Amino acid sequence: MKIIDYISAIMRKIALLFAMVFMATALNAVTPKVLGNRHAMVGVDVVGKYLMLPVQESVDNASVRVLVAGELRQSFNVRLAVDKIDYFVPLDISRFGSDKLLLDISFRGNKLTPDAIRQFVCWSEMPQGNGFETANKERLRPVYHHTPPYGWMNDPNGMFYKDGLYHLYYQWNPYGSQWENMTWGHSVSRDLIHWDALPAAIEPDALGTIYSGSCVVDRINSSGFGEGTVIAFYTSAGQNQTQSMAYSADDGRTFTKYVANPVITGDIPDFRDPKAFWNGEAGMWNLILAAGQEMRIYSSYDLKQWKYESSFGEGYGCHESVWECPDLFALNVRGTGARKWMLVCNTGGAPGGGSGTQYFIGDFDGHKFTTNQKDALWMDYGKDHYATVTFDNAPDGRRIALAWMSNWQYAGVVPTKQFRSANSVPRDLDIFENDGTYYCGVVPSRELLTLRGNKVKHPTETCEIVVDLKGTASIVLSNQKGEKVIMEYDSRSRKFLMDRNLSGNTSFHKDFPARTIAPVRGDMKQLRIFIDRCSIEVFDSEGKMAMTNLVFPSEPYGTLTIKGGKATVYSIAQ
Repeated sequence: MKIIDYISAIMRKIALLFAMVFMATALNAVTPKVLGNRHAMVGVDVVGKYLMLPVQESVDNASVRVLVAGELRQSFNVRLAVDKIDYFVPLDISRFGSDKLLLDISFRGNKLTPDAIRQFVCWSEMPQGNGFETANKERLRPVYHHTPPYGWMNDPNGMFYKDGLYHLYYQWNPYGSQWENMTWGHSVSRDLIHWDALPAAIEPDALGTIYSGSCVVDRINSSGFGEGTVIAFYTSAGQNQTQSMAYSADDGRTFTKYVANPVITGDIPDFRDPKAFWNGEAGMWNLILAAGQEMRIYSSYDLKQWKYESSFGEGYGCHESVWECPDLFALNVRGTGARKWMLVCNTGGAPGGGSGTQYFIGDFDGHKFTTNQKDALWMDYGKDHYATVTFDNAPDGRRIALAWMSNWQYAGVVPTKQFRSANSVPRDLDIFENDGTYYCGVVPSRELLTLRGNKVKHPTETCEIVVDLKGTASIVLSNQKGEKVIMEYDSRSRKFLMDRNLSGNTSFHKDFPARTIAPVRGDMKQLRIFIDRCSIEVFDSEGKMAMTNLVFPSEPYGTLTIKGGKATVYSIAQ
C-alpha cells in the first residue's frame, strides 16, 4: 500500500469515529447505479435503524429522494462526500417501514461525469447501525450552553414553559453542519441550563421547509383543540413564504399540522417568523411577523382566523437589511408600577457589524404599536447575539430570552464541524429609565447562579468571573500562546469595549476579528463574565449593558490581568 493511500485510509477511519457511529452492523459499501452526469440511484437493504451518510462540507449539495416501492417518502439535501469525509449524519431508515429503499440522488455541477461519480468516496463507507452517539467530540463545543446534538442550528423557535419544563425548538439541519433542510429541532430543560434532545418536532412538507416561529399554550381552548394544547405557528418556506399552524396534545413532543394551512399569506418575498401571544389587556390573541423591513400585527379570537391590524417600521430604527424574528410583550418599568411594551426586531446593521437585536419601547393596544423612539437601541452590543425571542408562559411573570450566538457574516465557516452554533445563556428582561429614556434591562437568569462552583485562582475554559469595579477598568484574558481578549470600561464616557482581534483563530473570515463597543446607561459597579470554551458574555450586574462575542482560542485563557477592579473567579459546576 502506498503511504498516501495508508494515510488516506487512516483519515477515513478517524472520520468514521468522529461520525458518532454506535452499534454499527457493518461498514457497508454501496454500489450506485449511475444514470448520467449528475444522477445516481442506490438500493438500500435495511438492516439497521440508521444509515450514516458521509459528508464533505466543501462540495455542493446533492438532492436525495427516499423512495419506497416508487413512492416518495422523504426528500432532503446533503453534501455527500466526493474525495474526503468530514463527518457522518444519520438518516433514520426505520421510519419508512420497509426492508428495501431506493435513494434517488441528483448532484450539482456541470463538470461531473459518470466515471467521476462512481469514484465518489461516499459509496465506500455508508454504514448502518441501531444507534449513534452524540457525545461532545469537539474541544471548543460549549459545556453549559444549549447546542444541537449534531448538525447546524440557527434561530431559537417556539419557546414555551409548561408543567415544569422549558421547551426550546430551533432551526436545525439534521443532515449537515451548514444551513439547509430547515426543520424544528427540539430540546427540553427543567433549569434552562441542562438540556435533553428530543426527536425533531416539525419537519418539511409540500408547503416548504420549516422556518422560524412560535408556540403558545392555549390554556382557555380558544382553538377548540383542547385546554392546554400547545399551538405552533411557523413559516412554510416554499415557492413563497406563508404562515402555518400545528397543534400538539402531548405537550409539544409531536405536532399535527392544521388541515387548513396556510393560515396567513402575504404579498412580498420576505414574510416570516410569526410570534403569537395572548394579550390579556386586550382580551385576544395577537401575532406579529416580519414583512420585508416592517412588522405586521394581527389579531384573533380562535388562533385560526387572523385579522390584519397594522404595520410598524417605516421611519424607525435600523433598516440596513430585512427585519426578522419579532417579539412583542409588556414589561414592568423597574422601580415603578408602570408597564411598557417592547417590540423586538432582529436585523443586520448592528453596531459591531452584521447581525443584532434592536428593540423599541412604547405602547400597544392590541391593534397598533406606537413609540416616540426613532433611533435603534440594541439589546446586546457584541457581534454574536441574534434572533432573540422569549418564552411563552414563563413562570412568575418572567420574560426570559434566548439568542442565537453567532452572526450571519461567518456562521457557516466557524471552526467547528460536529455541530455549528449555540444559544446564549438565558437572560431576564425588564425596562429601566436613565436620563429620561427607557432602556431594556438584561441580566443573566437566576438559574445561572446554580452553576457557580468553588472559587479558583485562575480562569478556566468554563467559568464565571465577577469583577467589582472601582471606576475605569482594564480586564485581559490571555493564554500561553499569546492569545488574548481585552476588555475596558471607561467610567467617564460610560463605554465598555471588548477586543478579540488577538483572541485565537480569527482567520476563517475577514469580519471575525473585531473590537465591539457598548454604551452603558448609567454607572457600572459590577460585571459578570461568562466563559464557555468558545464564547464570552459580559453583563453589567444591574442590566445596563450586555455584550456577547465568540472566541476560538488554541488553548483556554488561563491568565487574568485586571486594573481598576477586583475579580472573583468561580468554577462551573455542571
